[in-house]
Amino acid sequence: MFGAVGFAQAADYPDFDDASVTARTEAVIKERSQDGVFVFHDPKLNKDLNLVYEKMRVIRGMKGYGWFANAIFHEKGDPQRQYALDFWFKPQRDGDSLDLIDIRVQKGPKRDGDGYIMVTRLPVAWWWLPVQEHPGDMEVVRAWHVMSAIHNYIAENKNDEGALELKDEKTGETIPLEFVEMHQPVRYLKKDGHYFACTDFRRVGSKDEYFDVDFWVDEKTGRLNVTDVKIHKVPINEDGIWIQVPRYTFEDMDFEITQ
Repeated sequence: MFGAVGFAQAADYPDFDDASVTARTEAVIKERSQDGVFVFHDPKLNKDLNLVYEKMRVIRGMKGYGWFANAIFHEKGDPQRQYALDFWFKPQRDGDSLDLIDIRVQKGPKRDGDGYIMVTRLPVAWWWLPVQEHPGDMEVVRAWHVMSAIHNYIAENKNDEGALELKDEKTGETIPLEFVEMHQPVRYLKKDGHYFACTDFRRVGSKDEYFDVDFWVDEKTGRLNVTDVKIHKVPINEDGIWIQVPRYTFEDMDFEITQ
């Protein structure tokens, strides 16, 4: 299941290659552009970026996980302010096309003297974490394996507006949440054999209401699957300032860090 992972070649996906992935990415950009401007809602900044496509930077395939196209853009009206966006595609199971799963910012502009440079945004997406592994590590579960399972769960369970709806066990409210980012480290609970990772979500329509959501993953079926999703921290407004208050703690839990 967790074979040594390098970047896939065309033979790993016989129906696709760099050219077809580039064409699919550029088609998505064109479909979502108006008058040459690609509008992308950046969940971390919680604002729309008005971007102009420049070029494809790199195409990578990861067998079993999909294709990842990294494209360069600049802000409309300011060519110096460049962004690198990752487009994550997965081949259709019963088709010959690529489904767009998500778009994330990989690099953004940072002031450097009189100009700008692109810097990698942290935390990095899981698809940038794999390195070529030794054959002896073939059955080892890596942090990025767990993060991939969580990201797939989020993508597959979003509603038509792109929000993940979670029920607050304490209040009974169903809350629409926008995925912001996933944190490291990934932890492994020795007692019950679960992995878990923390993520940040924001209530849809809010600028300041952030939720810390924990995803619990196991491999009892032979594949990594999300088995539980819990709201760990909730936003509380105190004197006009939003703070996060934990619903539970991890005290007395015996865990180890998954690399």
